[in-house]
Amino acid sequence: MAVTYLKRASKTPETESATAQHVVNEMLAEILQHGEEAVRSYALKLDKWSGAIIMTEAEIRRTIEKVPAGVKKDIDFGVKQVHDFALAQKDSIKDFSVELYPGVTAGQRVIPVNVVGCYAPAGRYAHIASAYMTVATAKAAGVKSIVACSSPFRGGGMHPYLLYAFRAAGADIIMTLGGVQAIASMAYGLFTGREADVLVGPGNKFVAEAKRVLFGKVGIDVFAGPSEILVLADETADPEIVACDLVGQGEHGVESPVWLITTSRPLADKVMRRVPELIDKLPPLAKEAASGGWRDYGEVILCDTREEAAAKSDEYAPEHLEVQAADLDWWLEKLTAYGSLFLGEESTVAYGDKCSGPNHVLPTRRAAKYSGGLSVHKFVKTLTWQRMTKDAAVHIGGVAARISRLEGMEAHARTADARLAKYAPGQSFDLGTPVKE
Repeated sequence: MAVTYLKRASKTPETESATAQHVVNEMLAEILQHGEEAVRSYALKLDKWSGAIIMTEAEIRRTIEKVPAGVKKDIDFGVKQVHDFALAQKDSIKDFSVELYPGVTAGQRVIPVNVVGCYAPAGRYAHIASAYMTVATAKAAGVKSIVACSSPFRGGGMHPYLLYAFRAAGADIIMTLGGVQAIASMAYGLFTGREADVLVGPGNKFVAEAKRVLFGKVGIDVFAGPSEILVLADETADPEIVACDLVGQGEHGVESPVWLITTSRPLADKVMRRVPELIDKLPPLAKEAASGGWRDYGEVILCDTREEAAAKSDEYAPEHLEVQAADLDWWLEKLTAYGSLFLGEESTVAYGDKCSGPNHVLPTRRAAKYSGGLSVHKFVKTLTWQRMTKDAAVHIGGVAARISRLEGMEAHARTADARLAKYAPGQSFDLGTPVKE
């Protein structure tokens, strides 16, 4: 029984976090003090954008007229897949009521938040799928007001395809803003007068840090870092497909970890030879990103047994987890920590990232040990309620009074005392020992 690292990362995803924290704290303080003026200043300085922030309906129509019909059809398909999956998620949580004790009825209401801010980045790539992943899911949850932001794309206005994705998914207000200034504007309700209850969407380390700092004032989807992939493979896997999938996810950026855990040494050797070859054939932008990720963060781990492989995978708790191995049901039952799971060669991360249905906004940096990805549940609140008869209030009151006094909380106990005196006058009850200090 052994775990052997055939390739080990020279870096960890926790890179330059101190720099991001300093920059973000400074920007948020400036925006909090000077509001929209500071946001416009950052938009001009960082994105060279001096145009309107909120897009008018006429501008939206003019821009999406440029989108070819075939592109619209593909985006519409992705929107429907994501929306339908989110509706199925919503159906899994329902209002209910239950009688817990004679006369004591308690229940749950599932209510959407009022305002959601959705961010889609457009720096290295225009993240079209991110636009509808966030907005369509919020729409399925029943959110009343959805504000969407993306930065100007390469010196111009918002990318037409990304804009169409926002609109097709159901965004109510669309703003041409990127980075920290976009996150802050949605959180503080700048330009719209609608403060976000929840902020969602992927972004660079500055966007992620801004969401982390603002968490508490607003809800957020996940604490995000660079995108990750882990492939679990045995001797039945196709090394060409495994290598291709690792490189595919490495395209996200130079800090994106790509990991292979396998029980087959021949497969590991073939993949390690093939990955650099595939990277070398990529266009310049993707080649730069994938080569850095593989060089500095790539790992290949050889395990003696599938049990060891599964345990190691759970330790890493990857954002994206592919299983290319025999007996997929065993892996589905065994694995417990991942953002999203892709079972079998036929199902790959790129499908999930773009249009298969489940959301692609997922936990990274081992957050999958305690959190799932973005879902309709992020946009709803499960609120509890209770009601009881006077007879039930008498019974519950005695227990509540005694426990309150055991805790030293006399004022709590007296709220029970008052009801017992009103609902059962003249009766004697054990109300515990009154608190003297």
